[in-house]
Amino acid sequence: MYFNAKDITDFMAQKDFIDTAIVPLVSVDLTNEKIKQSGAEADFLLSLTAFVEQQFKGRLLVMPPFSYSAVMKDEEMPKVLETQLHNAGFKHVFFITCDHFWTNFGETVNVIWLPAIPLESMDKGVKNSILEDQLRQVIPIFSTKWAQN
Repeated sequence: MYFNAKDITDFMAQKDFIDTAIVPLVSVDLTNEKIKQSGAEADFLLSLTAFVEQQFKGRLLVMPPFSYSAVMKDEEMPKVLETQLHNAGFKHVFFITCDHFWTNFGETVNVIWLPAIPLESMDKGVKNSILEDQLRQVIPIFSTKWAQN
């Protein structure tokens, strides 16, 4: 489910079964040197979270991407978001990102870091194959955390 009007209606009706929130952390760099890479990372993250949502619909809610620039990076931000999501009833909160910076906080929040794979020039079949491969890396992380509680 996604954080939108239609899915939130379904979410409210099924809240007891949806215990996981996923928050994509998207770095936005508008400098000439990094804007294309930043866009590719955003494309990859949003495609991957959409793929995860399809596989686990009814178990998790994909939050809107949290977009930030380098000057906005704040090590407290994931902790604050996680607390708000726990207070809203989510037992598990995962942050997915292509920004290695956030892996420094893996002790305090669940951060899944994946290197960005440029998807823009791939045909749909290859893109889906890549996303399936990435999903196979993410599933054990979810499963381990879900099994703990």
